[in-house]
Amino acid sequence: MGYGKWISGAIGWAVAGPLGAVLGYAVGSIFEKGAGISSNEAKKSYSQTEERNSFLVSLLVLSSAVMKADGKILKSELSYVKGFLVQNFGPDAGKEALLYLRDLLNKDVEVSQVCTQVRSYMAYEARVQLLHYLTGIARVDGAFTVSELSVLKQIAFALGISSNETESLFAMFDNGLDAAYKVLEITREATDDQVKKAYRKLAVKHHPDKVSHLGPDVQKAAEERFKKLSEAYDAIRKERNMN
Repeated sequence: MGYGKWISGAIGWAVAGPLGAVLGYAVGSIFEKGAGISSNEAKKSYSQTEERNSFLVSLLVLSSAVMKADGKILKSELSYVKGFLVQNFGPDAGKEALLYLRDLLNKDVEVSQVCTQVRSYMAYEARVQLLHYLTGIARVDGAFTVSELSVLKQIAFALGISSNETESLFAMFDNGLDAAYKVLEITREATDDQVKKAYRKLAVKHHPDKVSHLGPDVQKAAEERFKKLSEAYDAIRKERNMN
């Protein structure tokens, strides 16, 4: 499977915008096949397959931005990306994506512009899942650096993800009750009833089925985030002796 085929779903979506500017240097076929496709025409013909492939492309482009945020690319970060791609998309796609990522690490990415384009075409829950993955890269070595946190917040804002939801995602990579409350987007002052309502609301909002249209592999990754949500709720229930 070649690069052009792997990201073919981005044709008509990325070519005219900042994401296409990043991709075009290595994938000339996109511009050839997508030539003459207007933004409106692209949006009309945007299929679930295209959204899935665009998710993967956006994942790679923004991964490169997060990995370069602190001025150094760690082996642990590359291993995390490789493991995620192989586990969720298979060894062939993972190998190909890593080769492409190595090229992207040598390119400058206008994060805000790319995210604004992604936001225009990608459903909200898919954007949340994308941010969760990117947060995992930054936290693979145990903690955020100031520059990594800054880039992640920039990405979250440009993707249109609320500050509460962003902090909830960040907290999923921490332990303890303080983190559990942040995951549920509530404080320790919340009543038991408010805890239950917060969990139910988020469980519906972030159920893995919300990204099923992106394929079973992306849905599988979303299940890990959903598991963190359930673990946070269970920790609070245990501490409060809730039924």
